[in-house]
Amino acid sequence: MYLIALFYVISYIHFMKDNRLQEIIELADGADTMPTGTQLPGIVMIKGEVPLHQLSAIYEPMIGFTVQGRKTITIGEQTINAPAPSYYIIPTNIPAIGKVYQAGNDLPYISIGLKLNIKLLQDLVRNLSPNQIDDVAYNDYGQFTACPISDEIMDSLLRLLRLINKPDDINFLSKIYESELLYLILQGQLGWQLRQLCFKDGSIRKIHDTVRWINENYDQNIEIKNLAKIAGMAPTTFHRQFKQITGLSPVQYQKHIRLLEARKLLVYSDYRSSDAAFKVGYESPSQFNREYVRHFGFTPIHDAQRIRQLEFN
Repeated sequence: MYLIALFYVISYIHFMKDNRLQEIIELADGADTMPTGTQLPGIVMIKGEVPLHQLSAIYEPMIGFTVQGRKTITIGEQTINAPAPSYYIIPTNIPAIGKVYQAGNDLPYISIGLKLNIKLLQDLVRNLSPNQIDDVAYNDYGQFTACPISDEIMDSLLRLLRLINKPDDINFLSKIYESELLYLILQGQLGWQLRQLCFKDGSIRKIHDTVRWINENYDQNIEIKNLAKIAGMAPTTFHRQFKQITGLSPVQYQKHIRLLEARKLLVYSDYRSSDAAFKVGYESPSQFNREYVRHFGFTPIHDAQRIRQLEFN
C-alpha cells in the first residue's frame, strides 16, 4: 500500500513539473531563432533552428535556461551540455561556439536567457548570512557545466515569465521575482559563480576587468604582464585564473574576438579578406586565413558568401 501511495506522489510531482515546463514553453511561443526581447527587463528567448554562425559569438554574462531540446556550448576545450530542463551560467563575456538540437516529435528547441544584473546580485549577496557565502573550496572551480532546473527554480522562473501576460504588473513585480530567482540560483550548485562576481577581490571580477579591456582593444598587441597589472595579480596567477574563468588563455581569447569581429566585417561591411585581417589586428593575411579556416571551417570569403545567402535569401 505504501509503495502504491509513493508511486502516485512521484507521478503527481512529475505531472506538476511537466505542466510548469509546458506553461513556460507556451509563454515562449512568440520567440524566434534570433534572441527575442520581452517586456521583462533582461529576459530574452530563442526558439527553433538557430543557424550555426549565429551561435559562434561572444556570449554575454547571463543565466541560460534550456526548456525544450538541447544546447551545447564549447568554450575553449570545455563543452557545456544543457539538455532540457537545465540551466548554466556564463559569468563574463566569453567567445564560444554553440549548437542547438531540436526536441523529439518535431518540437523546436526553446531557451530563456536572463542577463545578469550585477547590482541586484550584489544587493542579494550583501544580505546573505556567512554560511551562505562560504566559497573556500570549489570542487568544480574552472569547470563550465549545466545542472537540472530544480522545482523551486522552475516555480520562480514561471512566476517571472507569467508577467509577460500581465504587463501592468511588470514594474511592480519583475524585480521581486527576478531577485527570488537569483537568490535560489545563488544557493544552488552553480551559485558560487554568481557570488564571485559580486566580490571586489573575487577572481571573476578581476578577470572581468581584463576581459573588458581585451574586448575594447582586441586589435592591439597584448602583453600578459600588462593585463596582470589591470587584474592586480602576478602574471602566472593571472594567466591561470583567466583560463579557468574564460576557458581560454588571454592570447586565445583575443584571437577568437578578432576572428568574430573579422567575420562581421566580411559579412556585413563587404570587406576584402586582407582588409578585414589588418582591421582586426593581424599583420599577416595568410596567418589570418589559416586561423579563420581552423576556427570556422571555411575560408573567409566562402564563409561570408555562405552566411549572406542564409540570412538574405
